[in-house]
Order: sequence, then structure tokens, then C-alpha cells
Amino acid sequence: MQTEHRINVKNKKESSWKTWYRQLRPHTLTASFVPVSIGTALALLDGSVNILLFLAMLIASLLIQAATNLFNEYYDYKRGLDNADSIGIGGGIVRDGIAPKTILNVACGFFAIAILLGLYICANSSWWIAAIGIVCMITAYFYTGGPFPIAYSPFGEIVAGFFMGVVIILIAYFIQVGSISLESILISIPISILIGAILLSNNIRDLDGDKKSGRRTLAILVGREKAIRLLAFMFAVSYGWILVLIFAQIVSPWLLIVFGSLPKAVQAVRGFHGKTQPIQMMPAMKATAQTNTHFGFLVAFGLLLSYWI
Repeated sequence: MQTEHRINVKNKKESSWKTWYRQLRPHTLTASFVPVSIGTALALLDGSVNILLFLAMLIASLLIQAATNLFNEYYDYKRGLDNADSIGIGGGIVRDGIAPKTILNVACGFFAIAILLGLYICANSSWWIAAIGIVCMITAYFYTGGPFPIAYSPFGEIVAGFFMGVVIILIAYFIQVGSISLESILISIPISILIGAILLSNNIRDLDGDKKSGRRTLAILVGREKAIRLLAFMFAVSYGWILVLIFAQIVSPWLLIVFGSLPKAVQAVRGFHGKTQPIQMMPAMKATAQTNTHFGFLVAFGLLLSYWI
């Protein structure tokens, strides 16, 4: 009986851990890890890298994104948008019975830890970072919180791409080097576009449900087919941008390795064509997220190769 009790307790703990892990939507967290890695790799090309600052920036960025995901879980539930059959949600409230207040408190706790890490970063770089960090956290909250959530508007892709792509890369670079370079700005553009593509793919998948709930996302405004074409265009611009930077000798030819991620982009676009049911579009949405991950890691690796070789 004691052995059986221990097994039940262990299974319960594992189930609880997996439940919370799912709330963080870990497949999306690479959208924070990738920009920090790229900004730090760029800094390495222009000098040395402080590992503690890198880790503080990485953890703070991950916590802010995880908190954003939890705020999304909380406010979608409060607005009656999520139910047990909803696709692509953490489901902690509607499926696993986690109290909404608990989800909100954990999100705020993540913000608090990120603030502490931010203070360390500012103390070792510049206090101007504090102002930028506050703006980022406010934006993260109002992405799904407040009376006019950004995620429910046509500007979700632009806002998410800008803050998680451009801003994170530039902060990660600045705290190491103490300045901003043209190269860091230009390399941040395709990353921001691909992060926006993740949001667009999510909105393509949820188009019908979002329309019924009164959202006005970009995918709803332009329609499903045009949204899919826009997604393909965003991929094309991202890869074309890298080619232009290479031909202009702004970045090393080693960055051509980013084209190793191109099959995932093709898979994403093809996966959306002819699909109307959310569950049918999940593989395409996953491929879009993987495109961002693979593209970003290959950019960082290409930068490191240009440093090492």
C-alpha cells in the first residue's frame, strides 16, 4: 500500500509539473531565447561578452514572455474566449482547474523576478535600460490585458515583432557593448518579421473563432487566403534581407546557412493552404514557430562562425 501511495504521489507531482509547464507554452519561448542569443553573438564580434549579463538578460526575457502567455491565458478566460475544446491554449484554467487568480499571481511573480534581474542589468550597463524595460513590461501586459488588448487588433504582429525582435536584440547587444551598431539594427529586422509571422500563423488558425468573439486581427481584416500569402511574403522578405546584407558586405557569407531553415517555411505555407479547421492547421503553425527558431539559431551560429574562422 505504501509503495502504491508513493507512486500516486509521484504521478500527481509529475502531472502538476507538466500542467504548469504547458501553461508557459514552451514552444513559444524560443522567440525570446533567439533574439538574446543573436544580440550577444553580435556583441562578441565587437568585443567581449559578460556571461552573467547574458544570463540575466536571457532569463528576464523568458520570464516576461512566460508572464505574457499567462496573462493571455487569464484574460482570454475572463472574456469567455477559452473553453475545454479550445485549440492552442495552455488550458490550465478550463481543463486543469487551476484558479484564475493563481495564473495571474504567477504572471505577476515572473514580472517581479524580471524586474530584479533588470536592476542587475541596469547597474552593470545603463539605467536607461530600466525605462525601456518598463515599456516592454507594460506592452506585455496590455498585449492581452486592459480594455483594448493589442492581440485583438490588427497591430499584434507588428508590436510583438518589434519588441521581441528589434528591442530585445538591441538591448542584448547594448548591455555588452555600450552602444548600438547599424549591423545590430539591420539583423534585427528579419527576426522581428519572423516573430510577427508566428503571431500571424496563430491568427490564421484561430480566424473563425476570433471573428465570432469580436476580435479584429490582421488575418480577419485581410481574409484567410491573403493572410497565408502575407505569411509567405514575410518569409521571403526575411531570407531576402539576409542575402542583401551579405551582398552589401554588412554581414559574413557564413549567414547563408540560414537557408537551412527554408524547408520549414515552405512546410508552413503549404500546411495552411486548403485548411479551415484549427486542428488541421496546427502542424503549419508549429512549422512557422520552428522556422523562427531554426532561422534565428542559424543566424547566431553564422555570426559565431564569422568570429571563430
